[in-house]
Amino acid sequence: MKKNLHTSKKVVKSIIAWQSILMAIIIAALLTPRNSLAQNMKAGTSDTAKVIAKPTYPKVVGYLSFILPLETFSSGSFTPDFNGTTKIGFPVGINVLYSDKFGFSYEITPTIKEAKGTNGVSNILFDPGTMFRFEHGFTIITRLAFQTDGKYGFTPLFNQIYLRTQDINYFVSLSLPVRFGGGEASSIGLSLQIGFIFN
Repeated sequence: MKKNLHTSKKVVKSIIAWQSILMAIIIAALLTPRNSLAQNMKAGTSDTAKVIAKPTYPKVVGYLSFILPLETFSSGSFTPDFNGTTKIGFPVGINVLYSDKFGFSYEITPTIKEAKGTNGVSNILFDPGTMFRFEHGFTIITRLAFQTDGKYGFTPLFNQIYLRTQDINYFVSLSLPVRFGGGEASSIGLSLQIGFIFN
């Protein structure tokens, strides 16, 4: 009995450690200077400043990322990731930008699941959505969700570009996936997504 209590305490400490690490990554990403490109260009230019060309629309950009489901609430209880089962998704997408304020995003996410020593692709998610773009690289994306495991739903997503370079913008996102169907109880989760957009 004492061994089981000791083991369960170790598992709880391990879960808390992983969640603390992920929260530290989120906080560090949000505190990274957002105007790196502007600062670099200012430092590298002379009195005859270069004019940055205003983007023309529509504009199509692609992105790569990975996503970690941090916590899921279903049937009255919370289930953290890294608790006997680990999932990681690899979203790949295209954003069609129609203006500085609006765009449309098409995303496909294969998810790999590891449990009890076995692993494999558990499902593929297709989740298109509208993009509402704000100043300072902040975007709210409202996605529909269609999974190959039979689940469907929607995903509000809050995206922040935290580092800009000439060729790539780096971003971090928090999403709240709401899912129904698939022969399982409805659920809502919290996920962390980190990736980069090709300019």
